[in-house]
Amino acid sequence: MTTTSTATSTSTATATATSTTTATATSTSTSTATATATATASLTSTAARCGVLAAVALLALGAAAPARAAVRLKELADVQGVRENELFGYGLVVGLAGTGDTERVLFTQQSVAGMLGRLGVRVDAKEVRARNVAAVMVTARLPAFSRPGQHLDVTVGSLGNARSLAGGMLLLTPLAAADGQVYAVAQGPVQTGGYDVFAAGSSLSKNTPTSGRVPAGASIERAVTPALSGPTLVLGLHHPDFTTAHRIAAAVNGSLGGAKSGAAPAEPAPAGAAPPQPPARALDPAAVEITVPERFKDDPVALMAQLEVIEVDADERAKVVVSERTGTVVAGERVRIRPVAISHGGLQVSVTVQPLVSQPGASFSQAPNPNARTVVSQAGTPAATEESRGTIALPATTTVQELAKALSTLGASARDLVSILQAMKAAGALDADLEVI
Repeated sequence: MTTTSTATSTSTATATATSTTTATATSTSTSTATATATATASLTSTAARCGVLAAVALLALGAAAPARAAVRLKELADVQGVRENELFGYGLVVGLAGTGDTERVLFTQQSVAGMLGRLGVRVDAKEVRARNVAAVMVTARLPAFSRPGQHLDVTVGSLGNARSLAGGMLLLTPLAAADGQVYAVAQGPVQTGGYDVFAAGSSLSKNTPTSGRVPAGASIERAVTPALSGPTLVLGLHHPDFTTAHRIAAAVNGSLGGAKSGAAPAEPAPAGAAPPQPPARALDPAAVEITVPERFKDDPVALMAQLEVIEVDADERAKVVVSERTGTVVAGERVRIRPVAISHGGLQVSVTVQPLVSQPGASFSQAPNPNARTVVSQAGTPAATEESRGTIALPATTTVQELAKALSTLGASARDLVSILQAMKAAGALDADLEVI
């Protein structure tokens, strides 16, 4: 009997090309593009190459898209202090079909006894043997400007050893914020989206049945109204950037009547008086401060309505996001690659295992030995093969899309592209931020 186990490792070598190899890189890039077109038209492409071509198709869609248009200010920034608040609470889920916490979870028994005690039923916590109850933590997000009577979705998660919360009912649970004040109460049927079936020593489960949601299960009891009546307000950018913050300040000044950056004021200042200051200024790449104009002192809603629809040409950093788990690569249109030569090869190591049998006394010429035992051992024969897939050279201003096309001619898979991008970043050939998730 022969058993073969195979392990594959990929080595990637990246070197930055110099100015003396520009002509070679250009020539190689031209031949690579021709080879790529031929390989794409071929019906005998391998599965690995198909993976890279799929990534190329996605990158091509991004490259063919028009330049990014102006974005409304409400998509770029929020007013500092106007945000969601996290709520949490401890509760009980009842009505489970024998899938609740066991008697080993003492806090569930104590919670059941305490709840019954508040209802006038006295019971010892040690005597509680209910398998249809589970202790859970309940969480929700309270939006800004919430009003009493509005409803929120809540999330519940098992705190003990319950197998499933399917079919359960969340009992009335107060939800408090970090300040200890109760802002909402939750109650309702739990929806899990999974199951856990156990019968005759076998179990079958799907997704995570020990957590679920209660749609619109929380009712807001306390209003949350952030203050907008101050002399100034600060806009916090979702993605801090110096250029974007400067452009936001200039756009706000133009909308509210102040002078834009580099523009003269609408009315000349009196002799000897200081020129009027624009209402908006960038404090740092993450914040823009706005002085509330006099006409909006008593009407902050009108001010926010005017600010939210201001369009800004937002800037962004060149960035490549890769996922090592799935081989997904997402690149922006600003990503560029310096002149570089890439050599990609695969090393395949296989070990053949041959069983060897040692049986003392098996010969007819020897007397049998009662203490002898038959021993089976295995002898391994390693073998290594290295496949050279060639070298590609890329000129300047190469995009990630062109790189993926060139790598498809080498038979590289989508996961190989992730490793190659990491090596290029380490070599200084990738002009972008590389984020691995």
